[in-house]
Amino acid sequence: MTGNKKRLAVARLWHEGNSFSPLPTTLADFERREWFEGAGSLARYRGTGTELGAVAAFIDANPDWDVQVLRCASAPPGGPVEDALYERIVTDMLRGLGDGPWDAVYLSLHGALVAVSEPQADLKLIRRVRDAIGATPLGVSFDLHANISPALPALVDFASGYKTHPHVDMDRTAAIVLAELKRRVAGGVRLQGAVKKIPVLLHSFNMRTAAGPMADTVNEARALCRDGVKDITVFGGFVWGDSPDAGASILSYAETAAQAQAAADTMAASLYARRAQFHATLPTPAQGLKQALAIPGLVCVVEPSDNPLSGGIGDTTGLLRELMETRADGEAVFAFLYDPALVQQAKAAGIGGRIAAKLGGRIAPHFGAPVAATVEVVALTDGRFVNEGPFETGMAVDLGDTAVLRAGRVKIIITSSCQAGIDPAYFRLHGIDLDSTRLIAAKAKNHFRAAFVERAAVIVDVDTPGPAALDLSVLPFRHLPAGMEM
Repeated sequence: MTGNKKRLAVARLWHEGNSFSPLPTTLADFERREWFEGAGSLARYRGTGTELGAVAAFIDANPDWDVQVLRCASAPPGGPVEDALYERIVTDMLRGLGDGPWDAVYLSLHGALVAVSEPQADLKLIRRVRDAIGATPLGVSFDLHANISPALPALVDFASGYKTHPHVDMDRTAAIVLAELKRRVAGGVRLQGAVKKIPVLLHSFNMRTAAGPMADTVNEARALCRDGVKDITVFGGFVWGDSPDAGASILSYAETAAQAQAAADTMAASLYARRAQFHATLPTPAQGLKQALAIPGLVCVVEPSDNPLSGGIGDTTGLLRELMETRADGEAVFAFLYDPALVQQAKAAGIGGRIAAKLGGRIAPHFGAPVAATVEVVALTDGRFVNEGPFETGMAVDLGDTAVLRAGRVKIIITSSCQAGIDPAYFRLHGIDLDSTRLIAAKAKNHFRAAFVERAAVIVDVDTPGPAALDLSVLPFRHLPAGMEM
């Protein structure tokens, strides 16, 4: 024990798993983004808009608490986590928890984690933590796209999820959970939780919370937080996570079980009634490019089917191929392709060197064959920058070595890791002047809009083949609950 201080254990495993990605998520993916133990590592998160930023703020504001940071691991969304790696991370957490007793435990999870052999990886982790800590108060934060289990309220004292999409309230969500744990340790009565599942897979295209059906539902839930109802999270779910817990859901906490259940039931009915509003149809790349380029100024065309933040692989060529054949009245930027070998080839050629390249199609050519082109190397970087935000503001990013290749009036960013180009600093790193750029074609989706909805004259989503494709009926689901609507 540390004097009379209260003891809080913090652990984190944040990963959104695309069950249909051909690439598993490995230790290298975590090490590039987040892999550490010990409170000393929190310095890089202090002041950032992240869960660990909220932990750092909690430490600063509560000197009477001894906060121990156990295994923290985060990787960009991708394929299922390797089984041995998942077990290693959980084992690290349990080892750290063995240094108790603790007054409270906080877990920062995504909620759509899948391991190669475990489709309910978050739930199994929570159960093992609960077994390890007994009756110690346990709080958990989740992403808005979590696939929530009905078993959750029996396992945790409190949980909450992001209320915004793009997610600009990661830190606020963690702060809510930490505040509730502090209240419980001070003698507050445990809140009662309820989960109501909605038997539908909701696409996230229309899940933004600035306007539309998700905004309407979230606002309704916020208004319902009164008369004993303390917190309601509307979870859209992650449609490419093949899990028995897949599908949208409502998680509510209230002073009584009846209040929590009534709130969850009310909001589930509202979300289900709006389900048709989440359906999306998208133009082809040719249609989307034509639509965008008809508007003056900076325009953006995004390819959600290979969005890394949905588990994309940075390799499909549907949009790139059409872009190469489109005449834009100015400079166009394609962000990005994940190809470490091509980056090294560009480094060997040097600035101004020319390469006969095969672009994309190296990992999964069934999503689109490689695009052959002779390109000029126009920039090389170490891939390091700091997010300007508002998504993950202040977070340091490491893409590994990168290159910018030019083919005619198109600049193509090539990276050594598969991470989305959604922040202005990403483009600035690569020498891209957004004020003089006519078109950005990006492997991205909703989070791209956080920084670009006010910068761009228009943002157009297009439909292409990929691991996060619009048409769910073509995907080989194995674990979905019976009766699930797509």
